[in-house]
Amino acid sequence: MKEGFRQSMSWLHTYSGLLVGWVLFMVFAAGTASYFKDEITFWMKPELHQSSLQAPPQVGTAERAVAALQERAPRSQRWFITLPTEREPGVRASWMRPPVAKGQKEAPPEPGVLRRARFDNTVLDPATGKPMAASRETRGGEFFYRLHFDLHYMPAIWARWIIGFCAMFMLVAIVSGIVTHKRIFLDFFTFRPKKGQRSWLDAHNAVAVLALPYHLMITYTGLITLMAMYMPWAPQATYKDQQAFIAEVFPASGPRDPKPSGIAAPLVAIGPLVEQATARWNGAPIGRITVNNANDAAATITLSRREAQDMSSSQPAMVFDGATGKLLSEVGEDRGAAVATRSVLYGLHLGRFGDPLLRALFFLSGLAGCVMVATGLLLWGVKERNKYSKALAHGGRVGWASRLVDGLNVAAIAGLPLAMAAFFWANRLLPFGLAERAQAEIDLFFAVWAVAALAGLAWPRRSMWRVQLGLGAVAFAAIPLLNAATTATHLGVSIPAGLWRVAGFDLVCLALGLALAACCWWLARKDSRKRRPDPSGQFAQAGAGQ
Repeated sequence: MKEGFRQSMSWLHTYSGLLVGWVLFMVFAAGTASYFKDEITFWMKPELHQSSLQAPPQVGTAERAVAALQERAPRSQRWFITLPTEREPGVRASWMRPPVAKGQKEAPPEPGVLRRARFDNTVLDPATGKPMAASRETRGGEFFYRLHFDLHYMPAIWARWIIGFCAMFMLVAIVSGIVTHKRIFLDFFTFRPKKGQRSWLDAHNAVAVLALPYHLMITYTGLITLMAMYMPWAPQATYKDQQAFIAEVFPASGPRDPKPSGIAAPLVAIGPLVEQATARWNGAPIGRITVNNANDAAATITLSRREAQDMSSSQPAMVFDGATGKLLSEVGEDRGAAVATRSVLYGLHLGRFGDPLLRALFFLSGLAGCVMVATGLLLWGVKERNKYSKALAHGGRVGWASRLVDGLNVAAIAGLPLAMAAFFWANRLLPFGLAERAQAEIDLFFAVWAVAALAGLAWPRRSMWRVQLGLGAVAFAAIPLLNAATTATHLGVSIPAGLWRVAGFDLVCLALGLALAACCWWLARKDSRKRRPDPSGQFAQAGAGQ
């Protein structure tokens, strides 16, 4: 603190961002893609591109979905039915598998049925209730959504602690950055090109201020989403049984393992219940149907209102007796101030309430966050290289810490976009009937990223930046051609037909490819100039950190 409060905040800002910056870049990139996760999933299932954009009435759709589950899993402990929306044409149906007796092997899933944890799931045609045209197995946009807070190849609880730790550092970096930059809004309108460290600082300030409200919101609300895990002491002190706490805060979720009575009873017709709930919510559509203990006297049916009716992530629900159709309870209308506030903050983080234009604005703000983190990491490399400028001018070498940061910068900033493009290419090039195909796409994503990271760490120089950015540019820009070669819904068809979920994905990938190509061209242009004796103002001159 001898240098003053603002100078101390500058140190805190630098290292709170640097130590977790590479993880934050991945979180921003994957989280930004998640705003259009349904569109990504739809693009990655080209067999569904010809599906009707108009969903049939919800009553008939719900009845057909329930009939399909009666055939597949009449004794399942729990059913989940997600009705179609404008962004997702199919009915997502999942059911809990019965436990397997000790010593017996579990039967393999039927064709068109995916298996995750204790649940089987499939996609049904809303007009017929039959499984939709066999589509390739893929996690689609759901992979990026889970990646940005669950990571992969590790227990989710560990991953969420890691991401929470990084998010807290991010919040500290944002607040300390605001304190550090006394003229932060004036600096937003200042950019001095070809000034080395000053140019990178100007770029960092500009993108940081451009979406500053978004950066604060997305970081703080990200911590709020898992606040019960990060700060569990109040519920632990108040509730002896944590399930009681969950049931009180999230009453629509019901018990985790509802117990059947053992008395058979036919399930009540779902159609009148859907009509009753829709009328209760002034015509708002149903989003999800949860059936506990189907065909049992203890059955319950929960109808939840579709999201996007307001900013809250917790929508009202109506719980009916599954045997008689009697309304048992309504939940979510009066949730209390604390629960309502948490739900709105969580909904604000997810952004599902927004129309396409608002989600596009969130998407652009997320890209600005990626650039903010990237320029911050590169700026540290520039500053460090200035310290070694005299040694470099006489043939010396930079320190190991600076070289490590240079390599990690290549791995995260250039390697991650290349891996994301490879994920989309794998979706179209892997054999249709490949076993564990969805996991194979994910494995290829991490394999490409690992190779890019190792290459960056081994040779963290400007030439490696050009190679990885160039490959990423080609891979993204060629995705519209890949789509045209593997489907009948290329841009010449999707745009006239109004199939914007497909056309928009192709156009965004083309734009990202052009942006990466521009970065690669800029580096090549720098290389074509005569090297200066003092390399302190060059981008990654002796180790890709600048």
